[in-house]
Amino acid sequence: MPTDSTLIPARRRRQAEPLRLLRAAAFGVAMLCLLPIVAVTLAGLTGGVETLGHLLETVLPRYAGNTLILVACVAAGTLAIGTGAACFVTMTEFRGRRIFEIMLVLPLAFPAYVLAYAYTHLLDHPGIVQSTLRTVMGWGPRDYWFPEIRSLGGAAAMLVLVLYPYVYLLARAAFLGQSASTFHAARALGKTPLQAFLQVTLPMARPAIAAGVLLATMETIADYGTVSYFGVPTFATGIYTSWFSMADRAAAAQLSLGLLAFALTLAVLERRSRGEAKYHTGQRVERLTRLRLSGWSEAAAWALCAIPVLFGAVIPIVALVIMGQGSGQDLLSRRYVGFIQNSLVLAGTAALCTLTAAIVLGYFHRASRSPGARWAIHAGRLGYAVPGGVIAVGLMVPFAAFDNALDAVMREWFGVSTGLLFTGSIWVLVFAYMIRFMAAAIGAYEGGQSAINPNLDAASRVLGQSSYGTLRRIHLPILTPSLLTALLIVFVDVMKELPATLILRPFNYDTLAVQAHRLASDERLEGAAVPSLVIVAVGVLPVILLCRRVGRE
Repeated sequence: MPTDSTLIPARRRRQAEPLRLLRAAAFGVAMLCLLPIVAVTLAGLTGGVETLGHLLETVLPRYAGNTLILVACVAAGTLAIGTGAACFVTMTEFRGRRIFEIMLVLPLAFPAYVLAYAYTHLLDHPGIVQSTLRTVMGWGPRDYWFPEIRSLGGAAAMLVLVLYPYVYLLARAAFLGQSASTFHAARALGKTPLQAFLQVTLPMARPAIAAGVLLATMETIADYGTVSYFGVPTFATGIYTSWFSMADRAAAAQLSLGLLAFALTLAVLERRSRGEAKYHTGQRVERLTRLRLSGWSEAAAWALCAIPVLFGAVIPIVALVIMGQGSGQDLLSRRYVGFIQNSLVLAGTAALCTLTAAIVLGYFHRASRSPGARWAIHAGRLGYAVPGGVIAVGLMVPFAAFDNALDAVMREWFGVSTGLLFTGSIWVLVFAYMIRFMAAAIGAYEGGQSAINPNLDAASRVLGQSSYGTLRRIHLPILTPSLLTALLIVFVDVMKELPATLILRPFNYDTLAVQAHRLASDERLEGAAVPSLVIVAVGVLPVILLCRRVGRE
């Protein structure tokens, strides 16, 4: 009969086997996340000096300049609107504050290119606004000046309107998490309320605000639909033009490498700017009493909160509905049902794969706590700093090379052509989505995982559960709300993603985002409004969840 001394090593072996499988799966996901970065780097460095010299002499300075200006404008705009709105709804009291506290999140449901279509319909030369001005004032086409919506400034405005909620949400959470004791200490030292806010409260929230601005700038450099429609040449448009219009793979790879370097530099600079600074709110958490506003100060707060919601959500929805009614597009037609089906299949498959990979990385990091586990989860998060176009090029290069090599071998040995096994399927596109949005899924998973007491893991091991058993029987039931949130966030992000879809989609496999982009490129804005409205309707779902959470808090 076996003794306890012989059973214990056997039990340890049974518990260690799933951990080895988990380690292999986590390293596999991490390597896949790093694949486009490595591929773009190698392709860009081996692209030839002639291609790089030609880019430097022709388009590269303009791409870099426009991208930098766009990033600076969006960073300044989102910082001002997001921080200002968060300040007013958390630090002051005015009529309508609780409504604005929720409504300020709504523009997050809109892709920037959808706003570009709506405002072009309204503000362009043949649009409603300028036509009305000419009719009322009796002006001719050259008798007045009107801001050009299809410009670098117009693209920046569209991006600011949809990206400021990143800053708003993080700044609001930072302000609510602070104790009033520091603010009262500053007031006791003779500071006015405004001075106490600027010198104490705002600096303590700086890490959260900087993180929100970083997210906004990352989305800015990754944007393709808005800058492409407005005719603003940036790195994102240059990659697509080089890959498809000019069939210059070397130029696309080198432009992708430049954009990748720019994105990673932004992330490193933001990290270094924070350094090792730590902010302590004290042990006694006392909620700050809101300052009651009245008169001009209340009107200013109301206007600052209402303008982003009005221009970022209300006006675009009204414009899209009016445009869609006269478009002649039928959502129930067989063609549009195919677009919707393709979008839902891609988004659902990518969301499930991304969530599964995030669970593997997150649980391996919790179960192992080794340097390899930390490296794997950092590699998984790195994809959010890489624009979709760069990921697409980075996946297309190695998978196309693999397909061509396999086809050549099969032709030579067996006389059979295998064709495009990967680059002609949706799986490379799913991989691109997974890499792009892995950080969002990991963040939601770790947010729920932090509430699980480590003693539960220890108790599970004592009772003989393996790593897989602990995950299945303890973690996943507790994490169900967080997992559903992560699934929904990735689903909606995939529905809105455009550059990776344009480059990697299979032939004749169009989505709602691709259809909207095609119709808008043909100047059929009324038609583009219909798929755009469907994308927005799907995007409203996670925003409603965010609004409910904000309301409960």
